[in-house]
Order: sequence, then structure tokens, then C-alpha cells
Amino acid sequence: MPGAVKQVALASGIAMLAFCGIYRSVFRPSRLAATATTPRLATRPFGTTCRPALQRVLGIGRRGASAIPKPLGPATRVTRAFSSVKDKTKQDEKAIELPTNDNNPNLLRIRHTSAHVMAMAVQRLYPGVQVTIGPWVDNGFYYDFYNPENPFQEEDLKKIKKEMEKIIKSDLPLRREEVSREEAKRRIEAINEPYKLEILDAIKTEPITIYHIGDEWWDLCAGPHVETTGKLPKNAIELQTIAGAYWRGDEKREMLQRIYGTAWENKSQLKAYKDLLAEAKRRDHRVLGTKLDLFSIQEDAGGGLVFWHPKGSTIRKLIEDFWKDLHIQNGYELLYTPHVANLDLWKTSGHFDFYQEGMFDQMDVEGDMYQIKPMNCPFHCLVYKDKLRSYRELPIRWAELGTVYRYERSGTLHGLMRVRGFTQDDAHIFCLPNQLEDELVGVLDLTESILSRFGFDNYEINLSTRPEKSVGSDDIWDKAETALRGALKRKGWDFAVDEGGGAFYGPKIDLKIKDAIGRTWQCSTIQCDFNLPERFDLEYVSADSSRQRPIMVHRAIFGSIERFFGILVENTAGDFPVWLAPVQLKLLPVTEEFRPFCNQVKEQAAKAGIRVVVDQSAERLGKQIRNAEMEKIPVVAVVGQKEVDSNSLAIRTRRAGDLGNFDVDNIISTLSDAIHEGVELDAVMKLESDQAAVA
Repeated sequence: MPGAVKQVALASGIAMLAFCGIYRSVFRPSRLAATATTPRLATRPFGTTCRPALQRVLGIGRRGASAIPKPLGPATRVTRAFSSVKDKTKQDEKAIELPTNDNNPNLLRIRHTSAHVMAMAVQRLYPGVQVTIGPWVDNGFYYDFYNPENPFQEEDLKKIKKEMEKIIKSDLPLRREEVSREEAKRRIEAINEPYKLEILDAIKTEPITIYHIGDEWWDLCAGPHVETTGKLPKNAIELQTIAGAYWRGDEKREMLQRIYGTAWENKSQLKAYKDLLAEAKRRDHRVLGTKLDLFSIQEDAGGGLVFWHPKGSTIRKLIEDFWKDLHIQNGYELLYTPHVANLDLWKTSGHFDFYQEGMFDQMDVEGDMYQIKPMNCPFHCLVYKDKLRSYRELPIRWAELGTVYRYERSGTLHGLMRVRGFTQDDAHIFCLPNQLEDELVGVLDLTESILSRFGFDNYEINLSTRPEKSVGSDDIWDKAETALRGALKRKGWDFAVDEGGGAFYGPKIDLKIKDAIGRTWQCSTIQCDFNLPERFDLEYVSADSSRQRPIMVHRAIFGSIERFFGILVENTAGDFPVWLAPVQLKLLPVTEEFRPFCNQVKEQAAKAGIRVVVDQSAERLGKQIRNAEMEKIPVVAVVGQKEVDSNSLAIRTRRAGDLGNFDVDNIISTLSDAIHEGVELDAVMKLESDQAAVA
């Protein structure tokens, strides 16, 4: 394609190409590395041949994108103006960098001191209230209070904030003091704060440190803080909500009240954060799930159990089919395993000893105790152990979309993000030590291919190494950590190292994805395991005929289908790309007399693999169009007398509006090709138009 046309194509297609992973390196300039990476196999799941013109225009062949983009670094980027529903191509790229506690020590001090000032203000206004703990958190701070006699109400927040402003204006010094444990205990007993005594008992180091605000208020604290309360930016601090929290997280203990606040360095940062919150609210998957009829949580059936509606099920099937196809292409075999097993299995695996609180109660089956499964890995170990393996068979790659069940307290449940029954995209690799690094690179390639298909190519990556308590020899840990580092370096990806943050049974890589509004979500995990092969006595016959333990790698790319779906809904604001939309084309008859023609087109489009419906309402055309907009249907076609006479459709897309009238056969063919290539219809038509104009 000539250079000038390529520029036009990029400008017009920038928003529409997002979900196929094409040209991502062009759109995202701050790369971790300059060189492109190539996937092991194609990212397209469908395997159909698109028109040669479309192949040339998009720079792809039958096997998919020419390159898979690299992830970005860990900086948080929040756009000031988010793209509108009606025009995805007009997005204000002016952005503000929101700092984090990790990269801005001053912000951390502001938040920590804000928490103390809030607690001081509360005890000034409500002298009988007891304070417990008050840390900084990712976007602000909180304090937990014991206030059973007169619980806080939302309207109290304004009064507390006003008192905080008085304290800030007073410019009181913050002073650090070291005291003995006995002296700290004496002072706590003198002010009758029993929760502080429990906190004191939990502190194992000495001396005990106390932070004072002026001469009026103090708390047990290790710091850090700003020098004086006057250093706090009062116009960048807000109190947000009141919530309940059990003391020490123990539901058998007292219920406390937690006041959340947010704090930033200046008013501009606070405004950007509030804009982000407003946009997050608009994208809430729980609201959109109901509005778009995707899924529900039926309380009559119990909390944390997901009911997939037809539209949501359509999307889930597309996700699962793509996942399965790409795994098979990359040398994995699929497994299906039971939902329950004898309790002895979970004792062998160690889950019953270490994770019992997260498991449902057992059931008695003819005198034997059975456990509904919280994880899939013990089942894969049993399949491996079903026969003696040779080193020639390794690596073995097994994948399963396995539904598991975990006990979550009702207060922790949250839409699709925290549920009691969910489907893990689980896979396990059994390999030789000298195969480990190559296998890890393969997993990273596959992870990148899958996530980029859904528009995620901005990652934060962490490598967690050996903790103080662990199983396995020094040699195997060293080899595993070296392999993990080597795989990441071969990908050219920057990563942070969490020294000692690995599991006791092996080191791991965690990958967090960033969504359209800059939020970070824990998603993919790659975990070496030296524990389960030992517990299940897994072996292979080596080249010298000795029996050896395989290295086991756990990995999940989505984490769970449910949670990933929730992230996807919020990332797209429910405005799915055409290939993933549950309804791709909606036909709108101007009057009842044009419905037979619509039904004929529907049948033709359905045969071409397009998910199509005819508006069955008796609404006027304007209302039909508005309803289709509300349903976020990517392509609609208006059918009136002109369209019937010319065997055409008046096409309108959500991203580009009215495109004009097109012959039925041609538009069905073009839309079908766009769907199979994972690009938007208007992008394909614009690019082809540009190419034709140049020709």
C-alpha cells in the first residue's frame, strides 16, 4: 500500500482495529522494546480465507496478524476525555499521569497523614469513638472506627472533612517518638483504647514508634508522614464512603465502621481520579450485564452463582472456542475432569490442609467423604500418573476449561469479579528441566496472542522468587528462576522482581492487564510447582532409565472466564467489537410491509455466519434506531421501499454512523469477511475505498 494511503487507513481505522491486535505498536508508542515479536501460531480462530484485497489492505495472510505487539510498561495513564459511544474514532488523547504510592513517596506520605488527620477530626467531633487501624491504600486511605452507640451516616462526612480542614490550616507538626512496649501499653490503657492494645501485641519489634499530631492526638505508627499538617493539599482530599468491616477480618469479632478517603498531590489529580471513577461507574459490568441481558446473579439460587443469558452465552462460546482452537494449534491437548472427588485426593494434594477455609463442606457418599473441587490441578496429576511416562513423551501440555467452586463470604462477592462458582482456563505442562525455558516462552507467546485478540496489550509483569519457607532443592529453584527470567528476557519484556514473593512450591510470573481507562487487573499467572509432583509421586523414565520427577507448570491466561468477561465488558463499556457482539446485524423495517424482505436477508446473512435479528417491534424507525443504539449493536440496516426495489440495505454502524446503501450480496460478504478477520465493518469499507481510489 502506498505511504499516503497507509496514513489515511491508519487515521480512519485506529479505533476499529483495536481488537484484532493489528498495528498496536503504531498506536502505542511507549514500548518496552523496539523489536517486534512473532507468535508461535496464528491468532485468528476461524481459519477462513478473506478476500485478497482485505488481506493486502490489513497486511495479514490466512494465518492472522503479521506481528503481535509487545506490552507497555507500568505507568498509569488516564485519559481526560473518554471516547463517546457514538464516535469511537474521536478520542481526546490529552492525558494526565496519575502517580502511585509505589512511584511517588510524597503521595504515600500525604495519604498516610490524611488518614491520621481524619481520625483526629473524628475523635474531636465524637469523643467516645475508638480508632483501630488506618493505612494508606492504592487510591487514598481509610480508618476503622468502633462507634456502636452512634454509627456514622453519610452526611457526617462533610462535618468530618470540615474539621480536617481546620487541622490542616493549623499547620500542626507531626512528631515521631520511640517508647518501650511497657510505656506504650501504659499510655493506651490511660486513654482506654483496647483495640490499640491488640495492635501493640501484634507488633513484634522494638522500640515502639508513635506519631503525634501537635500535642493533642497520637497513634501507634511506623510512618512515614509529611512534616506538618499544613503540607496536606486540602483541595485534593475527599472523604468518599462509609462501609462495615469486622475487626481483624473476623466475622466473629466486632463490626467496625470504615471511612474511605482519597488524597492526591493537587486538585488536577483529584479531578482526573474523579473522572476515572465516573467513567468506571458508566462501565460497571454489573449494570451493563443487566442492561444488555448478558448474565444475572439469581439470589433465589444463592449468591455468587452466575446465570449466563443467551447473549452472554454467545460471547462466552466465542471466547471458549477461540481459546480451545489456539491451544490445540499450540500443541495442547484438552481434558475434561469431574466436579467432585474423594476427600482423600484433596488431602494428598494438600488443599484440604492449606485451603480448607476456601472450600465448601464435604458430602457423604455411601460412607465416603467427597469434596466439590476448588481447583483442577490434582485431576491433571492423576491423569499423568495413569501410566508410566518416558522422557520422550515430554513436554506434555494439557488444558481444561474446568469449573471450580470456592467458598466466599457473602460480603466479598462482587458481580463476576468475585463469585463462588467459576470456570478456570487451566493448563498444566509437565516437562524436563532443560525444556522449561522454551515452554515458558511458549506460554508467554500464547498469552500475548490470546489477550491481544481481545484488545489487551498493555501489561505489568512481576517475577516472584523463592520465599523463606519453601519445598524443593536449591538447584531446582535456581534453574526455575533462571528459566523464568530467561523467558521474559527473550520476549524483551520489562518486569519487576518481587524477591521472596513466590509460593512455597515454586516461583511465578504474574501478568496484569490495563483496560481502556487505565485500571490494572490481575489476569495471567505462570507458576512452577515442585510440590505436587512430589505429593503425587509423578515420575518419568529418563534417558539413563532412572526415575525422575517432571517439572510441573500451572498457568491460566484469563484467570477465569467469569472474571475476564467482567473485565472485557468494562473495557469495552459493553460496546463489543463486531466479531464478538452477540448480535452483529439488526434489520429495521420502516413499516410492516418490508418485514418479509428483512426475513429473506436475515436467512441469507445467517447462512454467511452472521448473527442477525429483525426488529420485531411496531415502533417507528427513529425509536428502532435508538433501541439498537441502546443494545450496542454494531451494524444496523434500514429497509424501506428503496432498499426492497434495489435489493440493497441502508447501513449504519455505531462507530461511523450512516455509511450509505449497499447491495445485499456485497454487504453480507464484506461484513462476513470483517467478522472473520476481527475488524470493524466501517474500517474495512474505508480502507477498501481508499485502495480503490488510489488504484
